[in-house]
Amino acid sequence: MENNRIELAQESDKNEILALYRSMIGGKADWNEYYPSMKTIEFDLSRDALFVMKNDAGEIIACISIDEDEEVSELECWSDDLQPSGEISRLCVRKDMQNKGIARLMMKHTFEILKQQGKKSVHILVRPEHKIALKSYSHLDFVKVGECEMFGKSFYCFEKKFD
Repeated sequence: MENNRIELAQESDKNEILALYRSMIGGKADWNEYYPSMKTIEFDLSRDALFVMKNDAGEIIACISIDEDEEVSELECWSDDLQPSGEISRLCVRKDMQNKGIARLMMKHTFEILKQQGKKSVHILVRPEHKIALKSYSHLDFVKVGECEMFGKSFYCFEKKFD
């Protein structure tokens, strides 16, 4: 674990990231063959908003995106006094590496980047069925501030104020 490194994803990482996303189809995040897609990855790469964790062998074991979704940002539940806020999404940890604290490390890394960008908080949408993610986010001091329907699905809305 000590030798794992988090870095900005590169163009050369695209296929491996897509394979990681595809390995999660059927899971609690409710991803499918259409989302997240190569187009999603390319959008994140174009904004320097996709981060990966690689192991000693250079394999991608996790990824996370700083998202820019106007529809999500315009939800009424976000606290006015915590603006500007960032959004994180598409947090993914390879199945054989789950439950080792990697998701939290990825989140904390993006928190630091968002703070450097002048953000006061971060928000995320989580599927109600995704119990592991819900537990993890509560350990990171996220607060449930609402619920919404987006993309034809139900989500809980969580936000976290930066220190």
